[in-house]
Amino acid sequence: MGQSTSTQTMSAHMVSSSDNNEKTSRFSPQALLQLVQETCAHPLGSAERQRGLTQLIRHLTPQLWRTYDAYYADALQQTWIYFCRNLCEATTGRAYDPTVATVATWLNAYLRRRLQDFEIAENRKRAITVSQSSGFRANSDDALDPIDRLSAPPDVPPWLEQIRAWALSNPDLEKIHVGKHPQVTARLLILKRLPPETPWKNLAAEYGISIGTLSSFYQRQCLVKLREYGKSQGYF
Repeated sequence: MGQSTSTQTMSAHMVSSSDNNEKTSRFSPQALLQLVQETCAHPLGSAERQRGLTQLIRHLTPQLWRTYDAYYADALQQTWIYFCRNLCEATTGRAYDPTVATVATWLNAYLRRRLQDFEIAENRKRAITVSQSSGFRANSDDALDPIDRLSAPPDVPPWLEQIRAWALSNPDLEKIHVGKHPQVTARLLILKRLPPETPWKNLAAEYGISIGTLSSFYQRQCLVKLREYGKSQGYF
């Protein structure tokens, strides 16, 4: 029943792709499959593999499930990381199998599961908060309608999606990390600091690393990579 409710909630919040993405969304499943095969034919970590992954992310983005949920960006980021790691090889899960589903269907199934995970976690936190609130009343005038908690989907500029696709598909960013914290990579910090930026204090609390250390690493490693990418794309 929980899963059904979650699916209904996401269905209610689903939004369509923007008009700017209409042309990209018409990229046929057959063409996508051919691009997948060409991408996977290149060695892991090669520039050719990276370019193919970037192209696939750009073409697949308009076909993905969209919701108004506050945690959608986090679920989407997890989905793209899963995509880059398991499209060609089984790294953190089963490798993509084109005989089972199209790549868009495969990704949407994973994205929905991550959204359900986030929703379950949010419901648990909300239940704990309510149980700890001694002054809680079900019919309180202060109670918020669920609709009031929905935020409008952000209008994401194309350049931001391009940087996100580059960060997700660049294997070098995964090799650069903060000191003795291999889980805090250049890729993670670049993605976390893309608009809307995760505050440094939140990152420091989440990973147990001082703000100074994180900020210094970002300046020395992440910004250098971002500038190199920006120059290669003619952003500046």
